[in-house]
Amino acid sequence: MTPAPATISLESVSKSYGGGRQIALDNVSIDVRQGEFLAVVGPSGSGKTTLLRLINRLTEPSSGIVRVEGEDVHARDAITLRRRIGYVFQGVGLFPHLTVAENIAITPTLLGWDRPRIAARIDKLLELVRLDRSEHRNRFPHELSGGERQRVGVARAIAAEPRIVLMDEPFGALDPITRDALGQDYRRLHDELGLATVMITHDTLEAVLLADRVAVIWQGRLIAEGTPRALMTREADDYVRELMQMPRRRAEQLNAVMAKEPR
Repeated sequence: MTPAPATISLESVSKSYGGGRQIALDNVSIDVRQGEFLAVVGPSGSGKTTLLRLINRLTEPSSGIVRVEGEDVHARDAITLRRRIGYVFQGVGLFPHLTVAENIAITPTLLGWDRPRIAARIDKLLELVRLDRSEHRNRFPHELSGGERQRVGVARAIAAEPRIVLMDEPFGALDPITRDALGQDYRRLHDELGLATVMITHDTLEAVLLADRVAVIWQGRLIAEGTPRALMTREADDYVRELMQMPRRRAEQLNAVMAKEPR
C-alpha cells in the first residue's frame, strides 16, 4: 500500500545565524503525515524550536526546502500560512483584555467567518477541550487556572479547523496531574480530528506516551527517529540510548515501589 503523502516535509534543511558561525539546524530531513503525532526531543539549544518555527515561516531556512501540504512554504504568503496552522506554546499567549470566547474567535474572525459559525465553533471547542461554556465563555484569562488557560490555548489553535498543529513545550509549566490530563485530552483531540501534530518537549516520558513517532535532535542534527518502541529497544549512540532508557527506568522504579511489602 502506497503511504499517504507527507503533510509536513523538511528536505535537507539547515539554519544558521551570524554568517554561518552559529548552526541551529544541520541538514535535517523529516516527514510528518496527516494523522501522525511527532514528538521532537533533545537538550536545550539543540534546534527543536527552530525546526518548529521553520514550518510556519516564523524563521527562514538557510538552505533546503520546507513543504506544507506539498507546497514550498516560500511560495505561500506567511500570514495566510500561519492562519491555517495551529500553534500552542508554553506561555499560552492569550490576549488578557479579551474573553475566552474572543480569544478563540481571533483566527476565524480574521478569515472572515460569519458570526453564527464562529459562535457555534466556540461552543464546540469549549466542549472538546472539556471547559463548561456557560462558566468559561465570558471569563478573562486572569480568571482561569493555568490548566484552563492552556485548554483555551489549544481551542484557539484549532479554532479555524487547521490540519496541522505545532506545539512548543505546551504543558511544561503545569502541575503533573494537570499536565497528564491535558496531554491525554490533546491526544484524544488529535485522533478525533485527524491532525498532523508536531510537539516539542523536554519530557521523554511524555513523548513516549503521547507520540506515534519520536525524533531526537542533538546539536542541530537529527540523530534518531522512529516509534517509541523502536527507539527504546534498538541499538543507538550513547545519548539516544540514555534518553530513551529514562521512561523504562521510571517504569521499573514504579514497579519496584508497588512490589514492596506494606509496613
